[in-house]
Amino acid sequence: MDVREGLIPTVLGTAVAATGAMMKRRDMAPMIAAGIVGFGLAHVVLGAIDLVEHMDERRSLQ
Repeated sequence: MDVREGLIPTVLGTAVAATGAMMKRRDMAPMIAAGIVGFGLAHVVLGAIDLVEHMDERRSLQ
């Protein structure tokens, strides 16, 4: 199984950010929800950086 580097943190970060957004929308501990959203968005950004950074390596293997 060939998983692109950075894909897992991006997908996981999206799920975490969505969870935090739903918590914030339902007024469940808004400060904690904001922290969870920020944590998820940080993973999305770092995963996207990995995806872009390793794009050239992936092209050279094909």
